[in-house]
Amino acid sequence: MLEGTAGRVTRRRVRTRAKLLEAAFEVFAAKGFGRVSIEEVCEAAGYSRGAFYSNFASLDELFFALYRERADLIADQVAGALALGGPDLDVPAAVDRVTEVLLLDLDWLLVKTDFLVHAARHPAVARALLEHRARLRRAVAERLTRARGHTALPAVLGDADGAAHAVVAAYDGVTTQLLLDKDVARARAWLKQLLTALLTDGSGTPG
Repeated sequence: MLEGTAGRVTRRRVRTRAKLLEAAFEVFAAKGFGRVSIEEVCEAAGYSRGAFYSNFASLDELFFALYRERADLIADQVAGALALGGPDLDVPAAVDRVTEVLLLDLDWLLVKTDFLVHAARHPAVARALLEHRARLRRAVAERLTRARGHTALPAVLGDADGAAHAVVAAYDGVTTQLLLDKDVARARAWLKQLLTALLTDGSGTPG
């Protein structure tokens, strides 16, 4: 195969994979993982089963790739939101930026919840989910560590890693409620209030 032809094939395959992932996200969010067939994903993407199998060995593999793609994007966004500012940490401003990134949309939360249930029954998938959660915690903990000496954390949280665990746990709790009542504005406001209380003396001023 000529070099130029190979390049076109590679670009086409990248586009095909991206469209399959995008279509799968929509179908999984609408119907739930375990209730979706390969044919439904192909139909939504406008491709044949052959195109599917040239990119993914199974629906499980596609689901895993979809989750990793979205989870990595969110971890990068959280790290970017926390990286802003000087050595001191403006907690309310940082909380505002992080909650805007974390809450995203209900479709993502539905897919993420499906992945959590799937992971609970499959140890290899569970390890991938734990890795993603650890990456989120590291992004938070690293920023809090850089702010040490400039911004004090409540003693009850212990170190920066303990604070990071609390942040992720708060997010889990708020988003569970959000999945049930669909009130995004209320969830965002509650998460901001909860994280500010966790990371400061409760008034928005570092303790």
